[in-house]
Amino acid sequence: MMTITAKINKWNPDKAIISRAAEILRSGGLVAFPTETVYGLGADALNSEAVRKIYEAKGRPSDNPLILHVYNMAQAESLVFMNDIARKLAKIFWPGPLTFVLPAREIIPLRTRGGLETAAVRMPDNPVALALIEAANIPIAAPSANLSGRPSPTDSQSVYQDMNGRIDFILDGGNTEVGIESTVIDLSNPEKILMLRPGGMSREIIEEAVNMKLQVPDNTSKKRSPGTRYKHYSPSIPVKILRRDKDINIPANSGFMGLSNLENENFAERIIFDDIANYAHGLFSGFRKFEHENLACIFVEWPEENSGISEGLRDRILRAAGDFV
Repeated sequence: MMTITAKINKWNPDKAIISRAAEILRSGGLVAFPTETVYGLGADALNSEAVRKIYEAKGRPSDNPLILHVYNMAQAESLVFMNDIARKLAKIFWPGPLTFVLPAREIIPLRTRGGLETAAVRMPDNPVALALIEAANIPIAAPSANLSGRPSPTDSQSVYQDMNGRIDFILDGGNTEVGIESTVIDLSNPEKILMLRPGGMSREIIEEAVNMKLQVPDNTSKKRSPGTRYKHYSPSIPVKILRRDKDINIPANSGFMGLSNLENENFAERIIFDDIANYAHGLFSGFRKFEHENLACIFVEWPEENSGISEGLRDRILRAAGDFV
């Protein structure tokens, strides 16, 4: 398979390019496209054979559900049983980096939802993504557009690096804005909303909107979200967590990412971010940069605060290092 890349203006998507990508999706092919979080690897969510190609291209476990991307509320209502709290949150936060898990309608193939009775759905905040979904006139199932377990791609070059020869088409809409995946909440029981996966939208802003605390899921509930059961987001070299309260032994030829300068430490390469948002935005691209430089190890500074996007950042760091429950 030859993978074609087409550059497209984010704010004024070329209709001919969008139409070409939409036709590939309708024909059962795979198209990578930008969202506000990371690049997604899209297929027709209602075509079980097309969805199988996603799992095959990524080497993704078949029990790991996919997020369905929609361009309006009517499309979301056709896929899952929306309740009042879901409609309220959609009105406030969609389009945006917030995914709802809700009871699935039978129209969604079991393969798309990882064999579960629920499905995950969101509306991406990216003009290219919305134009593509609308032109295809189908919900698009789309995990991140990388080999399973690898750092998620925040630019088209990273997609091409992992997916060349595995997918049909890449829409190059430039760098993504958020840099980590969407927050996933389970709204199946409106009286007990579960935080399944922290991400690009903070827990605090959601809790303020619903006037209740988001609950911790059990192991069964957690399986309703992608990105919660396996080692994820990892480059081909080891990732080590650097905590300020612990002494560290730095191997030669190691890299560092974080908020602190650490001038006295013997790192071969450093990426210093000026705030938490930029840290989250640059985490995955930093992993890939250090990987290309053949460093022996990557040290990532542990964000001490656990609010805002830092909760999602901490989750990605833990999973990249393989240090999770």
